[in-house]
Amino acid sequence: MGREYKILCKPMGGADLQHLLLQLPPPFKRSQMVEIYNYAVQDDGYYFIDHLVDRKVAASGFQIFLDAALSNNEAVTVIEP
Repeated sequence: MGREYKILCKPMGGADLQHLLLQLPPPFKRSQMVEIYNYAVQDDGYYFIDHLVDRKVAASGFQIFLDAALSNNEAVTVIEP
């Protein structure tokens, strides 16, 4: 169980997307090999799920996607699907 978010926007592509993904913190807690967060880049934006394992790491990853969306779009919408 976790919290799901959808950032509705025009997502980055190509080299910009590759650069964005390299900025993300590791999605696994190595000591327990538990997934902290997961994401998907979709045609209508970014899907993000926080597994509520390490809120600080998940928030950092979510912020990177949100900043990318805002830098590439005039406005974005965040929903919990």
